[in-house]
Amino acid sequence: MTKRIMAICDEDAAFGERFAEFVNEKERSLLFMVSFTSVQELIDYSFGHDIELVLISCGISDGEIEQIRAEKVILLAQERLISPNDRYPCVYKYQAADRLLQEVMEVYGLAFEDQGYTVLSEKSRVIGVYSPINRCLKTSFSLTMAQVLSRDLKVLYLNLEDCSGLAELTGEEYERGLSDLFYYYRQSTFSSARLGAAVCTWGDLDYIPPVQYPEDLAFASSQEISGLIRQIAKESTYGTIILDLGQMGKRAADILEICDCIYMPVKEDCVSAAKVAEFETYLNASGHGTVTKRIQKIRLPYHCTFGRKDNYLDQLLWSELGDFTRQLLRKQP
Repeated sequence: MTKRIMAICDEDAAFGERFAEFVNEKERSLLFMVSFTSVQELIDYSFGHDIELVLISCGISDGEIEQIRAEKVILLAQERLISPNDRYPCVYKYQAADRLLQEVMEVYGLAFEDQGYTVLSEKSRVIGVYSPINRCLKTSFSLTMAQVLSRDLKVLYLNLEDCSGLAELTGEEYERGLSDLFYYYRQSTFSSARLGAAVCTWGDLDYIPPVQYPEDLAFASSQEISGLIRQIAKESTYGTIILDLGQMGKRAADILEICDCIYMPVKEDCVSAAKVAEFETYLNASGHGTVTKRIQKIRLPYHCTFGRKDNYLDQLLWSELGDFTRQLLRKQP
């Protein structure tokens, strides 16, 4: 599959090279970024290559920009909330790479969504993590597995809980997230570019910030949730999608149907066993009996290395739970 070319031109060579490397590693929309410090070199390059998007310093004159053969130009602004040129959209240069890429992809998506561009890739493998039991380390396991797999694979983590606590754990304030993707899906305007604009990064792991309000998830039907996940799996470049499912009632069974494999944390007490048995009875009675064949029940270690929330995600990798997860994944085909 041919990658679309994005170019960045900035006099700060280290900035351009670092951002280009970040984009190329993520490959969120099958874009390949090349870096330039000379406008003339970029102009010459554009005559021999089809460039879809150029990021360029706001100090470059309109005359020079007009010589660049590119579908879309975005200016790198030196200050926030300042648009130095009404002809071109601007993004703020001095911010985290993932935030900068989010803004770029948002502009890119708005520019190209009406031109019929669609990124098609092999379907992602969807891993579901679900349990009818509460306080079973389900989310800690999901985050641990996502981080472990992302060391070698391109992984996207999706949390489908009313209140995930993820913003508190990461200390981030999210401008976009799963609520926006549900809106785009309902409006039939979802695209790989809009997905890329919502993706955040923690270490090697990409994730979509969870719903902004519980109502955003409560009012989403199982068909909408499953449809959105299928579209992400079909059109994104992620090889693995991890779904961290909350207590979603009968919708959980519908969503588990699209999972290639399912991990179910369980506990040994009789009440927990009864809940699992009742859920399995429901799956069979509701026509979801085949889901049970893909469920792997796991008993997670209650690791004693719980730390402060500001570095909890990092500590997961080196806890008893991290060791358990690595051993579990080594046994999988």
